[in-house]
Amino acid sequence: MAMLQLPTPSAHQAGSRGYRRITAALVGAGLASFAAMYCTQALLPALSVYYRISPATSALTVSLTTGMLALSIVPASVLSERYGRITVMLSSGVASSVIGLLLPFSPTLGVLLVGRAAQGVALAGIPAVAMAFLAEEVHASSLGSAMGRYIAGTTIGGCAGRIVPALVLEVSSWRVALLVCSLTTLAATVVFALLVPKSQFFAPKPVSLRATTQRLLTHLRNPLLLKLFVLAFTLMGGFVTVYNYLGYRLAAAPFELKPSVVGLLFLLYLVGTWTSVVAGRLADRRGRMLVLGGAMPITATGLLMTLPDALPVIVVGTGVFTGGFFAAHAVASGWVGAVARSDRAEASALYLFSYYLGGSVAGALGGLAYGVGGWRATVWSVGTLLILALLLVASLVRAAVPVRVS
Repeated sequence: MAMLQLPTPSAHQAGSRGYRRITAALVGAGLASFAAMYCTQALLPALSVYYRISPATSALTVSLTTGMLALSIVPASVLSERYGRITVMLSSGVASSVIGLLLPFSPTLGVLLVGRAAQGVALAGIPAVAMAFLAEEVHASSLGSAMGRYIAGTTIGGCAGRIVPALVLEVSSWRVALLVCSLTTLAATVVFALLVPKSQFFAPKPVSLRATTQRLLTHLRNPLLLKLFVLAFTLMGGFVTVYNYLGYRLAAAPFELKPSVVGLLFLLYLVGTWTSVVAGRLADRRGRMLVLGGAMPITATGLLMTLPDALPVIVVGTGVFTGGFFAAHAVASGWVGAVARSDRAEASALYLFSYYLGGSVAGALGGLAYGVGGWRATVWSVGTLLILALLLVASLVRAAVPVRVS
């Protein structure tokens, strides 16, 4: 009696049905996670009025979420090694959506803050695992473009999480705005669940604190990965600083723009949606270093364009800066998955931990710079981070030759 032979699994390549499904699913996951992460940012003034609290206290509805997410990324990646990438991502999306649907009914500010912190923990499963999942399931020749599509989904989510509540707030309360945003994230989670193909290459590993610590230390001893982690810190630090404090500049003289008009700047995130996809494709065809090396000067040019007191130049410059940032992030994040031949979830988690830590630390220090020297001092502080990033990229050029995986 002949033995039935199961077909040998093959990695998804650009153009295949599996590739289209996995990238569409990850766009949904990225949209769900980032829309939920930033869904209260456009509502901060309304929360300040409703609860009679300061802007700093109102901002806890954002910082608690991102802070708890950063702390939960490594544990989420460890769980994915035991229970599977899809299981962790789907559980993350469902849990964060359920919490999000309950948040509009928070009776007190304290309950709202606890809920947002819990949502940050729940959200961690998607960003912690998505890059490792793609690195396992997508062919190396198509990994850059797949990663770019996922990053594009996160940019759409980040934009939707800010714009959708702002629009709803014009005609209703902050509670309704939060509910609509949460329904949007739930819909995106359903898209992920329906489209994501079954994992082909995942092999579960036992969860062990000692083994996990050893895997993390192994990644931290890899010079190339360590440089990519620091690069993530500098990139996100500069990006968050610009978007945190540019609004203050545009609300002051000589521009004196209304908050609703300043909020439209978040539409420039869509530039990053396009550049992250294009950068991923170019990285697959021309190499990561060429694209990363080109993205950094573009980012720096956009930053310098925000210096003149000319609104059109500032808007264009912010768009250029945003496009360059997301191009660099798409390539760097994809590179982590390619360099880490094993334990990719932990490698991706360390990259993202550095990424969010950079946004938190550098974003706060950027506020000190703005308070001392206004926007010009803020630009120079971000410029310092970009100079460090350029030095890291130059170092990566020298280090990448023996380990290049494309």
